[in-house]
Amino acid sequence: MSDELDYSDSLSLHEDSSTEHSGSRSELLSSLSVDLKMPPTEHVQSPAPHRDLEDMDFDADLQDRLQKAFDEIVKLKKENLEESCQRQQVEKELLVVRKKAKKLQDHLLKELQHSKGFEEARAADQRLIQKLKKDIELLKIQRDEYLEKFHQASDQILLQPLGAAKEAHEQDKHEIETLREGISQLKIHRDEYLAKFQEKNKPKLAPVQDIAVRYSEGHTQFTLDQLKLATENFSELLKIGEGGYGRVYKGTICDTAVAIKILRHNENLQGLLQFQREVLILTKVRHPHLVNLLGACDEVSALVYDYLPNGSLEDRLSCKGNTPALTWQVRTRIIGEICSALIFLHSHKPKPIVHGDLKPSNILLDADLVSKLGDFGIARFLVPSDTSTMVHLTDHPIGTMFYSDPEYMAHGELTQGSDVYSFGIIILRLLTGRHPREIVKRVEDAMINDELHTIIDRSAGEWPFVQVQQLARIAMRCAAEKRRRRADLVTDVWPVVETMMKNASLSACPSTSSSIQDESSVPHYFLCPILQKVMKNPHIAADGFTYEAEAIEEWLEAHDTSPMTNLPLRNCVTIPNSALRLVIQEHLQRGP
Repeated sequence: MSDELDYSDSLSLHEDSSTEHSGSRSELLSSLSVDLKMPPTEHVQSPAPHRDLEDMDFDADLQDRLQKAFDEIVKLKKENLEESCQRQQVEKELLVVRKKAKKLQDHLLKELQHSKGFEEARAADQRLIQKLKKDIELLKIQRDEYLEKFHQASDQILLQPLGAAKEAHEQDKHEIETLREGISQLKIHRDEYLAKFQEKNKPKLAPVQDIAVRYSEGHTQFTLDQLKLATENFSELLKIGEGGYGRVYKGTICDTAVAIKILRHNENLQGLLQFQREVLILTKVRHPHLVNLLGACDEVSALVYDYLPNGSLEDRLSCKGNTPALTWQVRTRIIGEICSALIFLHSHKPKPIVHGDLKPSNILLDADLVSKLGDFGIARFLVPSDTSTMVHLTDHPIGTMFYSDPEYMAHGELTQGSDVYSFGIIILRLLTGRHPREIVKRVEDAMINDELHTIIDRSAGEWPFVQVQQLARIAMRCAAEKRRRRADLVTDVWPVVETMMKNASLSACPSTSSSIQDESSVPHYFLCPILQKVMKNPHIAADGFTYEAEAIEEWLEAHDTSPMTNLPLRNCVTIPNSALRLVIQEHLQRGP
């Protein structure tokens, strides 16, 4: 726009100059005409022919002078125009140079601000690292103080009454365990932060080669050579699974079938942390419906579990390998088993545990189709928040599409309600056999239109419709969009599914309770939930479950909670289950 204005000004200037020159030419002609007029003389008289000749000479001379003046004016006008064009070109080039200079200045300013921001972030990171180190040192000091108090109490134990000494010992033991857990969690948080810091500053910082996170030593350490021997050097023929997490092999250790999961972290700290977190959690908790960790190999980040021959619940829902569909009795029991496992994790002391990635592919099935919850790589211990809610906060939510809690994915707040949402989706899948995409909306529409019977998975058999309605209502409450509207597993879900489990067990026969059992196998309800062996002397506890008498008595000596749900028992009385004992004896006498 400025260039157009400059050019218009130049044209105006040229026009003014032309007008000026034109005026000057007229004035010049008038001046010459006036100057050349001769005043009349009275005394001198010249002959007329001579005067005419003089006038002609004068006109010719005047004409020449006018022509030269006109040529001079044209020349000046042309020079003025050329000079104006040159000046206009120079101004355009100057404008381009100024624009480039402005862009360069803005770029330099942005670079300066970015560099300043990076330095500030790095300084903040360093301050946080120092704070974490100080916190760890403080916890170590507190641990030493507790240990000192513990030793002092031990020295005085003979001088105290037996009951008081035992109580003090238990209290000190609990405090020490709590402190150890706190230290382990702080170290995990520290290494998670270092992993993020390394990823963010990867171009500028050398990669961290090794971060040693210590965890509980309550598991067996296997060597790489032992795992190679167990899997025939990781033979492809023994590979039973592979995914983004890594590879799974079937192996044999000490004549026992095992599953060996080798995590693929490629020197990625996040993968290493998931491996260490899974070891940390599975060495602290034991439950009949959690996978049993036999040991680990730190050399290759490998985990060794009991081998579960029926694969995952996802495999069975999709009938992988042409396996028979799960019956409604088995599906009902699996719902109850996973519910009891979640209640157990959520009531863990001193800090509740949230699985965080509950889905059918992480639920494994043993030879009797008893479910075991596995893959605790992204599980978390919860801590109280500002609103007194137990929560784990993160800037980078990790989960599986269609199963992850929407509020967790949106706000990074992982709570017990996050597992409840995933559990609701799993119930709907077991009911309908459909893909989880929009499954909540489909079931909701079917319930509104009184068409629930049209979307039930008929391959599961004749599912009692009253039970179908109850499970659908429970699932819809669990999978509510808002966390505060979701069902409570202890008060809302467990009382319903516990009754369903018992009814399903009574209606199932050995041939239907496990559709792919061998002839020599036994019904799952013959097995003690604690020992996982056929019961010889079954007893019913206050939680409604039946256990081997010796196993439940040993459990009750150290606990006042249910082995299945981790909820407080009304009493510690057990009642012989004579009817089940008779059925077990007849089955064993009849033989396979």
